[in-house]
Amino acid sequence: MHTIWKGAISFGLVHVPIKMFAATEDKDIAMRYIHRACGTPLSYVRKCQHCEAEIAWEDITKGYEYEPGRFVLFEKEELDSLSETSREIKILDFVHLTDIDPIYFQKTYYLSPGDTGSGAYQLLLEAMRQTGKIGIAKVSIRSKSSLAAIRVMEGCIVMETIFYPDEIRPVQQVPNLPDNIQASEKELTMAKLLIEQLSTPFEPDKYKDDYREQVQELIAKKVAGEEIKEAPEPQKTNVLDLMAALQASLEAVRTSVPPVTDPARPSSSEAAAGAAKTNETAQGDPGQEAAVTPKRRRSSKVKETV
Repeated sequence: MHTIWKGAISFGLVHVPIKMFAATEDKDIAMRYIHRACGTPLSYVRKCQHCEAEIAWEDITKGYEYEPGRFVLFEKEELDSLSETSREIKILDFVHLTDIDPIYFQKTYYLSPGDTGSGAYQLLLEAMRQTGKIGIAKVSIRSKSSLAAIRVMEGCIVMETIFYPDEIRPVQQVPNLPDNIQASEKELTMAKLLIEQLSTPFEPDKYKDDYREQVQELIAKKVAGEEIKEAPEPQKTNVLDLMAALQASLEAVRTSVPPVTDPARPSSSEAAAGAAKTNETAQGDPGQEAAVTPKRRRSSKVKETV
């Protein structure tokens, strides 16, 4: 199991280091929304309706709508400063488990001894087991303060987070409840007899999630029958295609063999050497410069004739 929280249980002056583990797991079969036409999974984007743009996480804050369309905003630091940072499960009272209606229970966690304090852990476990009492405590997990019930289950201390009383809706808000309808004695006797016949010790292993099993069977049949919708490959944008083409061209230039030169035509190195030699000759012999000049004049005359 993965440790999700570390802290300590305290009752009176006793301090019990503990580690917390999730006692339950969600086994619902996860399904995604798919575009029926092409089979592509749909994604959820954080889009501003006003700006018509997708918003990055760093540009998002929290706000409370106190009137329609009017919000007060909160920075993360403001909310963190209000949360309890104590790593303590502080037991406030001890009560009987039967005093708590199941509607209060939320989620169950296993608590194991910390790296030290196994003796104190065993002391609390055995004291609660022999007295038949459970502890009512306050704990802060993920910046949320919760009530909790600390009890014993099969040699392990278990913590059940429970709702605060104002989080439980009154039964009186339920509509269409029967009002003082008296059942006949005969019908009541038969109903009680039926309950007695169906009464049995609680054996959780005999209860199964029939719907989940049926969905798993249907998935297996569809896969075996190749009733599969494959999502198309994502299309590359022009920018990516251009970058790929430029990169491929660059690699081709780097690895290509030097081109073969034409024997009848001087290479670039030969042409450069010839040009340098001609320049030296022209600078050393003034007559050579005079021989070159008439050619330029004749070419100008040709242009004039044309």
